[in-house]
Amino acid sequence: MDTSAGGVALVSAGRGEPRVVVVPGTGFNAAVGLPWLRTLSERWATTVVDLPGQPGLSAPYRPRWGRSAWYGRVLDEILAAADLDGVVLVGNSLGAAVALAAGSPRIAARALVSPAGFIRLTVDPAMALASTMWLLRPTAGHTRRMLGMFVAPGEDPPETEVEWMTLMAASCRTTLAPPPLPAELRTRRADRPCVVGVGEYDRFLPPRRLAPALRRTMNLDLRILPGMGHLTTPAHLGDVVSLVAEVADRPTG
Repeated sequence: MDTSAGGVALVSAGRGEPRVVVVPGTGFNAAVGLPWLRTLSERWATTVVDLPGQPGLSAPYRPRWGRSAWYGRVLDEILAAADLDGVVLVGNSLGAAVALAAGSPRIAARALVSPAGFIRLTVDPAMALASTMWLLRPTAGHTRRMLGMFVAPGEDPPETEVEWMTLMAASCRTTLAPPPLPAELRTRRADRPCVVGVGEYDRFLPPRRLAPALRRTMNLDLRILPGMGHLTTPAHLGDVVSLVAEVADRPTG
């Protein structure tokens, strides 16, 4: 699709209504998100967006400032260019902030997983050190050590993500986590059905910090996904389907 940000690639599969549009997190795209596409498209027509300025098939440009608002406007353009109506936005991490920033009337509902945009991410010294080593010396070992903090204790990060994140650090300049969106914008987004879930072991978005922010601005109860960290591994995609179904399968009449 042609947008003001340049070309944007979409990958779609499945049938059924409503249309689910997945917005991936930082450094992710449709290729890495194929497990999401396979799982969600078994139930609904599903489209995954390669965000511009992130590694993938879309244009490389991203602004230096005001990225969240810019991404929201681009997503609105994508929905219009693809003529997608009544969509359920499924945002993951950065993609959740983008889904909240987008205000198109084509959006019927939102399902947000491990969502940026509500609170500042918690980064403890161990995570900061592991991330620095990953960026400075992107080896599989350093990536695996860092991603081990993205999953639940005792769980191994998927090798697909290890390989991809190693390649990304060696080839691209990643973005930092977005700051919280304005509280008044989040409050306005409560006019559409929305459900928010976070992993029980999410080190970046601890449920004890995220839940009060969600309740305060959108009057929503946080869904805590058992046994999951910040990274949604294939083993937890069933929880994602259940989360999406809360808004995608709501009666329309």
